[in-house]
Amino acid sequence: MEFESYKQFWNHQAATPESALAAVDGSASEEVVRITGRFTARQVATAIELNGDDRLLELGCGVGRIGRELAPHCAHWTGVDISDKMISHARERLGHLDNTAFHQLSRTALDSLDDGSLTKAYSVAVLCHMDKEDLYLYLKELHRTVRPGGLIYIETWNLAHPIGWKRWEYEVNHWNRSDQKQRKDVARNQFCTPDEFELYVRQAGFTPLATYSDSPWVQVIAGHSLDEEAVAQHHRRLAEQAPTIAYSPLFGRLFEQTVDVIFGVLHPRKVLEFLDQHGDQPETPLFRPFIETLWRKNPQLWGDIEG
Repeated sequence: MEFESYKQFWNHQAATPESALAAVDGSASEEVVRITGRFTARQVATAIELNGDDRLLELGCGVGRIGRELAPHCAHWTGVDISDKMISHARERLGHLDNTAFHQLSRTALDSLDDGSLTKAYSVAVLCHMDKEDLYLYLKELHRTVRPGGLIYIETWNLAHPIGWKRWEYEVNHWNRSDQKQRKDVARNQFCTPDEFELYVRQAGFTPLATYSDSPWVQVIAGHSLDEEAVAQHHRRLAEQAPTIAYSPLFGRLFEQTVDVIFGVLHPRKVLEFLDQHGDQPETPLFRPFIETLWRKNPQLWGDIEG
C-alpha cells in the first residue's frame, strides 16, 4: 500500500491498539511498551534535567510510550502527533494523569503552542521517519516554542556508525528492484551523519551541548540562548551522565542482532542465547520479549519457539 502523507501512514499503523503499540516499539504488548518506555524516559529525563516545574513537549508522542512515564515528573506534559488515531490511544493510556494535553499536528507547524510556552522538549524515533526538510522545519518550531534557557533532546539514525550503515544498506537492498515511487515511501527511514544532524540543530537556532554517536543512533542535547557559563555547566553535567543517556555497546549489539533476525540473516535462537549471557543487564528486557514474539508469530520461518 502506498501512502501519500505522514498522517495517512501513521493512522494506518494505529488502526488498532495492538498495531499502534507495535508501531512504536515493535512489541504489540502493553507490558513491553511500559518497559521500553521507562528505559527511554530515564534517558530523556537525565538528558534534559527534567524537574517538577517543567512544561514539557513530546514531538511525535505516538501512544504515549515515553510521556506516560515522564508526565508525573513535570508540571505539564504536551503530546503532539500527526496521527489522530495515535493520539486517541495515547489519551486512553494517559487518562489517569491530570497534567497532560494533546494536539494533532498539521504538517510541520506547532500552531497550538505559543512562542516560548515550553521549558523543554524531546523527540525519540520520530525525526528518522520524515523528509529532512521537515526535520529542519520542526526544529525551527521547537526553537520558537521552547523559551530561552530551555533544552531539547532529539535523535535519529546514525549513518556514520557501522550498525547504522548496515541498517541503511538493508533498506537499500530491500528496495533495490522497486519502482522509485515505492522506494521513496513517505515515512521511510532517513539517516544522518552526526555532523549533518548537528548542522540542522545549529541552523535552527540551538546550541548543541552533547552529541552521542557511538551507536546506531545520533543523540543530541541542545540548548536555547544559553550563556557561556550555562553551556559549560551542561557540558560537564552531560559528560558525567553520558553512561545513562547514551546507548550502550550492548544495546547496539542487540539492536544489530534484532535487525539481522528481521531481515532473515540470523535465527532468533542465537539472539536468545546471547541474551541469556547478559540476563542481568537493563538492555535485556528491551529485546527478549520482541524476539520471542517475533519467533512465536513466524513458525514457518524458524519452527516452533523452543522452551
